[in-house]
Amino acid sequence: MTACIALLGGSYDPVHVGHVALGAHFMNLLGADQLRVIPAGLPWQKTGQLQASPQQRAEMAALAFAGQPFQAVVDTQEIDRAAQGQPTYSIETLRALRGELGDAVSLAFLMGADQLQKLNTWRDWRQLFDLAHLCVAARPGYRLQGSGVPDEVAAEFSRRAGSLADIRSTPHGLAYLAPDLAVDISATQIRAALQRGQAASSLIPPLVLDYIEQHNLYRT
Repeated sequence: MTACIALLGGSYDPVHVGHVALGAHFMNLLGADQLRVIPAGLPWQKTGQLQASPQQRAEMAALAFAGQPFQAVVDTQEIDRAAQGQPTYSIETLRALRGELGDAVSLAFLMGADQLQKLNTWRDWRQLFDLAHLCVAARPGYRLQGSGVPDEVAAEFSRRAGSLADIRSTPHGLAYLAPDLAVDISATQIRAALQRGQAASSLIPPLVLDYIEQHNLYRT
């Protein structure tokens, strides 16, 4: 059987339970062999907005996924590129992963439904399908049409729709929408709550919350 690697990128500023739920959901659906958690380096859509350092965001990501019943690995390639002044583009990350893992591995790029609304602004977004499958988690009843998803993105997803079995057994090129995961958590809202001194224990994994408190993050 083809090896299947799920990929979960994000700023992780901070990482929250929604990230963990998204990764765990697709690891279960796909029966994937590994989850690569990829903290963003210099995300071009969030220039100047990140508060925690790259190392802190990577460490929080590792803590968040520790103890999960699947293999989770933090991949710092985007942070490493950022250290050389290179911006974060998902297409470059996927190309690097293809070079590392080979052409036969199934790569499942995971995202939340909100990211579909701006997918057409990503660099070479259609070419993402040449390197990976795109798997999206949305709340029950979610539909591509009428949800703010650009027509060209909705059309591409509909055209490329595949089954979980197809995604598990082929390298790239398909889209999958899982309309059964309701996660409405914003890292921006979490940071604001922490700055106000409000509890966020239900939104942040315990080890991550301990880390935030130990390093006095998001307090000013």
